[in-house]
Amino acid sequence: MPLGKQSGGGLVLDHMTRKVFTLRIDKKLIVAEDIMDWAHVRHVPVINATGEVVGMVSHRDLLAASISSVSRRQGALERKQHLWTIEIESVMRSPVITIDPGATVQEAARILRSRKIGCLPVIEDKKLVGIITDYDILGFVTDL
Repeated sequence: MPLGKQSGGGLVLDHMTRKVFTLRIDKKLIVAEDIMDWAHVRHVPVINATGEVVGMVSHRDLLAASISSVSRRQGALERKQHLWTIEIESVMRSPVITIDPGATVQEAARILRSRKIGCLPVIEDKKLVGIITDYDILGFVTDL
């Protein structure tokens, strides 16, 4: 459900991250952890077989799933083994709130704040073209 398409001010397309790491819905949670650790990202869109964004997994979701499911006394190996058993679909947030690349950065900031989320996948013609995060918006603000 893309939100916001307005003119004026900085546009999402000028401040979004274009190289987006995604996860297929049929993967396990360990893959999300590996991507987040390797790429140093906190949000990963989940896609179906046709490439449509169907969910979102955040670092916070990953931590909640691993902490709630595994005793804190267990070691790293046991925690990783447990993450191999958790389906992405059971942890991801859905439906996904998205934004149009022509929306303003201010509109993106309003959505992030009102929905209390950290990122918005940027969708154009039903295709993922980027992601705008709270970090990207802070960059925009500091450049003003």
